[in-house]
Amino acid sequence: MPAWLVNALAFAVGLAGMEAVAWTTHRYLMHGPLWRWHRSHHEPRRGAFEANDLFGLIFAAPPIALFGLAGIVDRPALAWLAGGMTAYGLLYMLVHDGLVHRRFPLPVQARSGYLQRLVRAHHLHHLTRSREGAVSFGFLLAPDPMRLAAGLRAARRR
Repeated sequence: MPAWLVNALAFAVGLAGMEAVAWTTHRYLMHGPLWRWHRSHHEPRRGAFEANDLFGLIFAAPPIALFGLAGIVDRPALAWLAGGMTAYGLLYMLVHDGLVHRRFPLPVQARSGYLQRLVRAHHLHHLTRSREGAVSFGFLLAPDPMRLAAGLRAARRR
């Protein structure tokens, strides 16, 4: 297989794989044993930063390690994998922090289509103030907001 194809696949795996890692981490760790940090994200912010921002440092560690390892073992595909993971982090920051939560100015508005679906899904996630009963744990792949709202109503009836 040509090196360019291996590298492109590694980048794609890093990018797509991080959505699965983020969903699983958000659902089972952030809304589980690590709720103490994540809770700050479900409450009104009291400053520029919140405890939940520490997760960004944790998620940055694996690609940093992979970039270093790629140089040590001379495996460019590892650097491309780390690049895909880093690209996911950049997209997360732009979409989640910039577009959804408006933590910094972004010239884009989610008026329709895919971006609006992401914003609505994440806002539905924030309708719960506790670690239980939340919906929509992904960041770049958002389920249908109508289905999410129905899931929230069902959870509240229980």
